[in-house]
Amino acid sequence: MVKETGKAFVSSYGMPIILFLFMASCAPVISKQVRDQVRPEMTFSAVFRDPEGYKGQMIVLSGVIVSAENTKEGTLLQIVQRPAGFRGQPKDVDTTEGRFLALDSRYLDTYVYAKDREVTVAGEVQGKRTLPLDKTEYTYPMIQVKELYLWPVIEHRDYSPYPYYYRHPFFYYDDYWWWQPYPADKRKCEKSGKSKK
Repeated sequence: MVKETGKAFVSSYGMPIILFLFMASCAPVISKQVRDQVRPEMTFSAVFRDPEGYKGQMIVLSGVIVSAENTKEGTLLQIVQRPAGFRGQPKDVDTTEGRFLALDSRYLDTYVYAKDREVTVAGEVQGKRTLPLDKTEYTYPMIQVKELYLWPVIEHRDYSPYPYYYRHPFFYYDDYWWWQPYPADKRKCEKSGKSKK
């Protein structure tokens, strides 16, 4: 009787819940209300070429934080643009069409919104701002943030599938490439006490 009740519950409620969770996990991180305000021709390259021409228009951009600074206006993020991938997350590629500034009226913790963190930004184009960059000056498109999503950091760890063979003194399989889960150069670094990243 209990099993039948459980099956009935799963068939009645389980699948809709699973479907809802699946759809939620696939949804873009920027709200539909904001995304609906973005014109199809609003690409970063177009805005980068003419920030003043797109002033007041909504845009959604993805990228990696270069710097974050709390100012009188709020928190100013300097971001390197990256192409958007799944759900709007920046793709892990070296391709970029330039940098932009994102001004959030809130005061964000710059320890959290730190260098190399990935973000997706939705906001209004406010024109341009020219700031020093190294030994030159750089003209950035300026975005007033409406929605900002900070992507979580996912740590990737390397674990040996054969830890016993690495530690036991009577086994020497680590000397043979066909037993090695690591590249040869990394193995040498580990033996010398240095880890290559």
